[in-house]
Amino acid sequence: MELQQLRYALAVADRGTFTAAAAACFVAQPSLSHAVGTLERELGVELFRRVGRRTTLTAAGEAFVPAAREVLRALDVVRAEVDEVAGVVAGHLDLVALPTLAVDPVTPMVGAFRATHPAVTVRLAHPESTRALVDRVQSGDSELGITELPARGERLRTISLGRQELVAILPPGTETPARVDLTRLARHALVTLPVGTSTRDTLDTAFEDAGVTPQLAVETDQRDAVVPLVLAGAGAAVVTAPVAEVARAQGAEVTRLRPPLWRELGLIHRDAPLSPAARAFLALAPASRQ
Repeated sequence: MELQQLRYALAVADRGTFTAAAAACFVAQPSLSHAVGTLERELGVELFRRVGRRTTLTAAGEAFVPAAREVLRALDVVRAEVDEVAGVVAGHLDLVALPTLAVDPVTPMVGAFRATHPAVTVRLAHPESTRALVDRVQSGDSELGITELPARGERLRTISLGRQELVAILPPGTETPARVDLTRLARHALVTLPVGTSTRDTLDTAFEDAGVTPQLAVETDQRDAVVPLVLAGAGAAVVTAPVAEVARAQGAEVTRLRPPLWRELGLIHRDAPLSPAARAFLALAPASRQ
């Protein structure tokens, strides 16, 4: 069994076809197919069901994928440890974060990390939900995750990153008090992300606790469209404070909620050895939030 065979098999599992996996691995498709077939013969099982051009994992494949990720992650740690002995933190860091945290806190954290560790390439993914983020960390797809808390999962460790306020933005010219409660905010139709996204779930819970049923104006999975829709008069929205400041600069009215609506943020990782790059990121994370 060769490491390249593991990489090729994981590429097929992640992308769903041998053709897409070969393109991602920069190898001819017949070569990749041969390597995966050889791996299956060595293991004595089929890892994939071939249905036309698509592939799905067999039961053996489902067991293989997380174990193979563990092997490759361990190899990355070994290589990084050797580099660290030589005085260089290098390689790559797989980081996953909720999309609503991309502006803050992810941007300053990654910026501070890259300033002190320029030899590390940060690979950043943005799943839509906390559950999907936790799954990526638990499976080994990503070493570290920046998310809303609580993030429930087995064998996870959490480092607090403080809390982040959610505020309301309204169309330009809307009469807006310094603070608004959810009952008054519900008089405005809302622009929201779909159910299942972190901000939407937080907002739905707050309205439910307040005994208020909001009216939806627009539900969109295009996160970048929320502020433009508010600016165009489609409705109000509840967003993170950094996004609200961007909206204010473009003419939106901004007001805090009463009582304030906060969410706790944290950095999570598996209860397992981390690469030097991940350890360095953990060491910098609290300072970059101050």
